[in-house]
Amino acid sequence: MTPVTSRPPVIVTDGLTRRFGSFTAVNRVSLSVPEGSIFGLLGPNGSGKTTVIRMLCGVLEQNEGTARVLGLDLPRQ
Repeated sequence: MTPVTSRPPVIVTDGLTRRFGSFTAVNRVSLSVPEGSIFGLLGPNGSGKTTVIRMLCGVLEQNEGTARVLGLDLPRQ
């Protein structure tokens, strides 16, 4: 069995940022989630967890940064 750390990432973000007017909901999130791993977003209410998931699903566009899910460049695809 291949260790999780040596598997290719299925989710990669670099500097992911989302603003609503002057409010920054997500500020420069960079992460890499390897294939086959279990990953959780933890934080208090209002910390941007749902906003990150919405950007990864393509529901919201990021203001800055990049996101790739299963090799697809979001929100372009």
